[in-house]
Amino acid sequence: MKEKIVIDIGQIMDEIFEATKSFGEAFQGNFKKGNYGFGDDVDYYPSYSYPPVNVYIQEDKSLIFEFALAGFSEKNIDLSFRGDYMIFSAQKPEVSVEENVRYFKRRLKFKEIKDQKYYVPEDKFDQGKVKAVFKNGILRISVPPKEIIETKEGIKVEIIKEDDE
Repeated sequence: MKEKIVIDIGQIMDEIFEATKSFGEAFQGNFKKGNYGFGDDVDYYPSYSYPPVNVYIQEDKSLIFEFALAGFSEKNIDLSFRGDYMIFSAQKPEVSVEENVRYFKRRLKFKEIKDQKYYVPEDKFDQGKVKAVFKNGILRISVPPKEIIETKEGIKVEIIKEDDE
């Protein structure tokens, strides 16, 4: 004789409603505290880089960097080259925080940007002719290619044809 498996749908639904009820109570408790269930010190998108940046090469072989820096000032941005690396830093902007404000969504957070390195080989790109323009919160850096690509010095081996004798 086959055994029948009995599933108690009522018990399953009771467990689901109980879990929903405790989640709702926890959320409401945080809501009353003013943080709406979201902590201000938690990075919910840790896989995203800060600041967002596009890096690409144009048709003329110029290397382009575009940094999204809304809220930053160009006087607080530092850009330099050390060897094969472009070093990018920016001071966090001063933002006044109003007291007794309850945020429904708070995504605008500023961080200090300290010595981010981007590979720009000095033998292929002319670091002395870099152009950086800051407009509408976007820092666009254009690094032109070198007209004459320098190669590391080496020994040139001359190949000669051996005479058939």
